[in-house]
Amino acid sequence: MNGLLKFITCGSVDDGKSTLIGHILYDSKLIYADQEKALELDSKVGSRGGKIDYSLLLDGLMAEREQGITIDVAYRYFTTNNRSFIVADTPGHEEYTRNMAVGASFAQLAVILVDAKQGVLVQTKRHSRICKLMGIDHFVYAVNKMDLVDYDETQFKEIKKDITALAQSLGLKNVKIIPVSATEGDNLTSKSEKLDWYKGSTLLEYLENVDVSDGETNGNFYMPVQRVCRPNHSFRGFQGQIESGSIAIGESLVTLPSNETATVKSILVGDKSVSNASAGQAVTIQLNKEVDISRGCVLSSNAKIPVSKRISTSILWMDDNSLEIGKEYHLKLGTKIIPAIVRGIQYKTDVNTGEHIPASTITKNELARCEIEFSEKIVVDRFDTNRTLGEFILIDRVTHMTSACGIVESVEESEEKPYFVNGDIKAGGCIFEEFYFNLESSLLTQQKTSDKQYTKGSEVPVEGDSFTYPDFFDIIAADDNAAILVRDRKIEDIVPLADYKYSGLPVLDAKGFSLKINSNADFDNFIYAYRSTEPEKRSEIYNKWARFETYRRVVCTDSFWII
Repeated sequence: MNGLLKFITCGSVDDGKSTLIGHILYDSKLIYADQEKALELDSKVGSRGGKIDYSLLLDGLMAEREQGITIDVAYRYFTTNNRSFIVADTPGHEEYTRNMAVGASFAQLAVILVDAKQGVLVQTKRHSRICKLMGIDHFVYAVNKMDLVDYDETQFKEIKKDITALAQSLGLKNVKIIPVSATEGDNLTSKSEKLDWYKGSTLLEYLENVDVSDGETNGNFYMPVQRVCRPNHSFRGFQGQIESGSIAIGESLVTLPSNETATVKSILVGDKSVSNASAGQAVTIQLNKEVDISRGCVLSSNAKIPVSKRISTSILWMDDNSLEIGKEYHLKLGTKIIPAIVRGIQYKTDVNTGEHIPASTITKNELARCEIEFSEKIVVDRFDTNRTLGEFILIDRVTHMTSACGIVESVEESEEKPYFVNGDIKAGGCIFEEFYFNLESSLLTQQKTSDKQYTKGSEVPVEGDSFTYPDFFDIIAADDNAAILVRDRKIEDIVPLADYKYSGLPVLDAKGFSLKINSNADFDNFIYAYRSTEPEKRSEIYNKWARFETYRRVVCTDSFWII
């Protein structure tokens, strides 16, 4: 018996998705006797001349039955002699595209229905692109309603040509095209004499035998940590589901992003100790020493998994409110939830032609390529390399709406460019970046005006939307042990903090805060207080020593833009 197959049915409105699955269940005797009787009675109430309406097996909502369309995702579980299945029957209407995307996110294969009378439509192309975005590699295009075109082979060949062109444009690798009639049952579970010109397998036969293994389970071991288990002082275990590879007691692992190395001391599956475990199992792993791990970290046998805070992504926008550059969201990737900001939109994709269209905002059901930045570095990888570490959702911070789903196309692995550089002295900062307050969302955001790096002799901007600095001032970058001397709007020097002497000029920090330093003694006291205070408690230092409003201001805006 072949392994479990999780698949999705999708396509345009009224293409017959629910009818197709319902008819397969009915013909295969995969429903109970009372369900069969209820189906026959319910069908007589409808408007199909007393014929059985197979879609009623899946369309359970009253609104679905009244309108004759699928609204919610209906999951069905069934087993034949050759395979077990989970099928997600998804809505075809554009309004419910996000429901369809939810169904696609779990599937290994997509059955996309195409109306034999209408051929390939925009919604067919949209659903194909979304399934590809969700990582589905296997596609079955079921050309349905062949009974309504008199089982015409020429009509099928014309549609097959369009489907082949679509598959090539999207780079689909595993594509099967089958002519069927969901209402009449042709080519669903048995060969149809009316389609004797078609020599391929029936739909169910193909689904029972298709190989959808992706090979990821043979790769390097990695497990996103879901929970740190500490039932007593002597045990500290890390719980999660193994996403790839296998692990055994005594093997060495790397903790990411802390990049520490430790050895597996014990493995638990439930409450039972085991010597090894593999992909798909939920386990508790105990290491031989204390390491810096919390929820969202990753245990891996591969130290080369990227750790970064910037990614390029492909997304499907699902929110009624449009996506605007600069808005902040919560991003969930693996077991990690982290604040993130959309730094830029490269383009949106025309679902009909595949054309890349320049855009500054994205609306509901549109596909786009975006740049996203996290508030800190996390373990993240390309979707085609590590699926679990390369798929994510964006969550609105105010409404908690799932605003988008997407995949990671590339990871920016290069180190962040320091703002100020002089030989071995490097300092970060955001002193020349803008701060905007969005009136609609009541959120403050920081916007980069450029990726410019400043060295000795560089001219610096002293005026922007949200800042006005003097022509002469000093910058103290305490975290980086550096001081930057600005004279007549140019950097005169970048020196180690140990060599800095108060010059009587205004003193700012690397964020643009004005520091209340009026002497060398003030400087020494500030540095001592800063370094003797834990990072998470430094707000106390800033409340005492710093003023934001001296040279900076928050500019109100209705939307965010990156220049």
